Amino acid sequence: MRIIPIGGFNEVGKNMTAVDLGDDVIIFDCGLYLPPIVELEETERAYTEKKLRVIGAVPDDLILDRLGLRKKVRAIIPSHAHLDHIGALPFLAQRYNAEIISTPYTIQVLKTLLEDERISLPNRLISVHLNSSYLIKGKNRKYKIDFINITHSTPQTSLLALHTPAGIVLYSNDFKFDNNPILGQKPNYEKIKEIAKQGVKVLICDSLYAGDERKTASEKVARALLEEVLLTTNNQGKGVIVSTFSSHIARLKSIVDFGKRLDRKIVFLGRSLNKYVIAASKVNQCPFRNDIELVSYRKHLEKRIKKINDKRADYLIVCTGHQGEPGSILERMSRNKLPFQFKHEDHVIFSSSIIPAKTNIENREKLDLRLKKSGVRIFNNIHVSGHAGREDLRDFINMVNPEHVIPAHGGHDKTLPMIELCEELGYKNKYLHLATNAHPIMI
Repeated sequence: MRIIPIGGFNEVGKNMTAVDLGDDVIIFDCGLYLPPIVELEETERAYTEKKLRVIGAVPDDLILDRLGLRKKVRAIIPSHAHLDHIGALPFLAQRYNAEIISTPYTIQVLKTLLEDERISLPNRLISVHLNSSYLIKGKNRKYKIDFINITHSTPQTSLLALHTPAGIVLYSNDFKFDNNPILGQKPNYEKIKEIAKQGVKVLICDSLYAGDERKTASEKVARALLEEVLLTTNNQGKGVIVSTFSSHIARLKSIVDFGKRLDRKIVFLGRSLNKYVIAASKVNQCPFRNDIELVSYRKHLEKRIKKINDKRADYLIVCTGHQGEPGSILERMSRNKLPFQFKHEDHVIFSSSIIPAKTNIENREKLDLRLKKSGVRIFNNIHVSGHAGREDLRDFINMVNPEHVIPAHGGHDKTLPMIELCEELGYKNKYLHLATNAHPIMI
């Protein structure tokens, strides 16, 4: 077989990998590179395939045309609902006569993105439940794909095990090992071990934090951090504003749980939060839907914020803007572009980390500076990662025992430590592949 790295091997984002099986090609993920998207949103909102290609925001899948493979693509299989894994589908998927197959939440988020962009795809969208399988129809044979439950920072994330005549391709982008998830089930270790016994020919593996010598903490740790900040600091009479990743439904659940214990009305502000919460509700993944008010339309938003401003001690605001994105709710509030004025010792809680891209770092620095001038109390990094650390990856490699390893989810600064880890575990260079976008790997 031939593995074709398309995106996500030179950068953190626009993940896309193709598996060439001769008569048939299967694609994993089709995501956006978010930094140029943030810059684009500062000037305009309309996206087109051509424009996104020019700014480098979508994977350069034209390599499949150059290799004569585009018409052989039978399926596109996203691993989960994050934009760096599904965000390019509305703009690229129509190029392929291929089904799009993923878990119900991921498919629902994709439908929401399509509605938002007013795009209608010709591709058939297929929902497959976690810990079940689907048969992909090739030219002369069928291929089984297993959706194995794994934990991450968005619901219904899966490890994808593609069964081929040459062996199993296991795609694990992104994941962590969390035996105490706030939402959903713990990882399906039994199925992972079963796949290992059958024999994993090649593992394509999330290596974002392969260089961090740690085990990634459970989401219950982030919940405990939120509890400390929300329930053991003096916020009586103060405004409480929390910002986190809109797709992190488990984190949002914890915020809502503690907001209720504060006896505050909980209001979610922003289009992104509205999209992900509604999508989660449609597939029964949003247990807190009846405990919150969702506000996203501009006229309603400004009216609601004005009321909250006058009675801030009665409310807990959850809003977009934890990366300081221009146009987000928190960023606009900080610039007095919405009818809310921060007061001395209001609490602003970032239940997130800064995505390490230059644009994000600069935007957050500007946001923090404005907030500090307002005299608010900032609680930063109330968060745990959704990605495996080096010691998790060590356990994973030992558990899966793949023949070949291809590190993914970043440039060589992120993937080289995974190569070094595998060398520690006894792998020889011919079985380790430091991938680069558009450079196929023969297995």
